[in-house]
Amino acid sequence: MTQRVFLDANVLFSCAWRESSGLARLWRLPGITLITSRYAVAEAERNLDTGEQRSRLQALVAKLSMVDAPPQGELPAGVKLVPKDAPILLAAIEARASHLLTGDRAHFGALYGKAVAGVKILPPADYLKLSHAS
Repeated sequence: MTQRVFLDANVLFSCAWRESSGLARLWRLPGITLITSRYAVAEAERNLDTGEQRSRLQALVAKLSMVDAPPQGELPAGVKLVPKDAPILLAAIEARASHLLTGDRAHFGALYGKAVAGVKILPPADYLKLSHAS
């Protein structure tokens, strides 16, 4: 079964920031569909410094499936996130992602290793280690 892996803005940012980012391995893994949202792409792009980084981001994004968070979505009961992060989780849920990869330990750390509405939230390095050891 193909895993549907949603990438948060900070994962996109990290891959675009440095050409040799280890997270770029995600794009080469077999058996997964990578997903993100326009919201995540815009956030990543806003934080990149150079045209070269933005070009790298666009090349990576071209290989992703794109979804949007529901316009009036509400987080599942008991889940608390800062307003800027709610659209990320809602888009992952809307996309029926199996995983949400985020390096945002400050806001998502309490959810690491847990499934919310069927979406398991992990730091990207943990996903690479657990699911696709190389």
